[in-house]
Amino acid sequence: MRTDGRKNDELRNIKFTRDYIKNACGSVLAEFGDTKVIVCANFEDAIPKWMDKDSEIGWVTAEYSLLPSSTETRCQRERTKLSGRTQEIQRLIGRSLRACVDLNKIKGKTFIIDADVIQADGGTRTASICGAYVALKIMVEKLLAQGVLFENPIIEPIGAISAGIVDDEVMVDLCYKEDSNARVDSNIVLTSSGKIIEFQTTAEGLPFEKEQMDEIFNVAKNAINKIIKMY
Repeated sequence: MRTDGRKNDELRNIKFTRDYIKNACGSVLAEFGDTKVIVCANFEDAIPKWMDKDSEIGWVTAEYSLLPSSTETRCQRERTKLSGRTQEIQRLIGRSLRACVDLNKIKGKTFIIDADVIQADGGTRTASICGAYVALKIMVEKLLAQGVLFENPIIEPIGAISAGIVDDEVMVDLCYKEDSNARVDSNIVLTSSGKIIEFQTTAEGLPFEKEQMDEIFNVAKNAINKIIKMY
């Protein structure tokens, strides 16, 4: 039995509060249990300097941060140099969103995702990805209505969830206590049609069997399908 009484394949209480930030093109407060992330989506009529100025595609990028009081022990604000963990998560969010956006339909534009964790209790990166999709969808709907975009660039919804093996049992949507005690740690990002964007699975202690990896994938896929229906 898990500490909060959930079944091993059961999600925490999930909530998406849309239009949470007034000044953002798209925004949401994504809540996965006690993990809470504010995600905003904005755009620029420009592409990154490293891209060819005559490029036929646009770009999607992301920034991620843990606010100082989001964790039990105050974390330092990253002012000038980003930690390796932060860079990894930013790239993961960016990759995930680019996988569901047709970059040819946003030529000359950059979609920018900002994910700020205001309270962390495990699964911050996967909650950020789910929130990022919702915020981006809100922004795209507004840009289409305003005539800024002429075609919907979203290919299909995506979702993400954490999973792992704790006390030799496969569990989904790990809180911090479960995650810190997991023998195997996973972060899975899928499209609504079941295609894999990211499947990060690492043994933190003893190695695991392929059958356990398959079980992790299947429980995560079922959970992601439930999350996507909440959008």
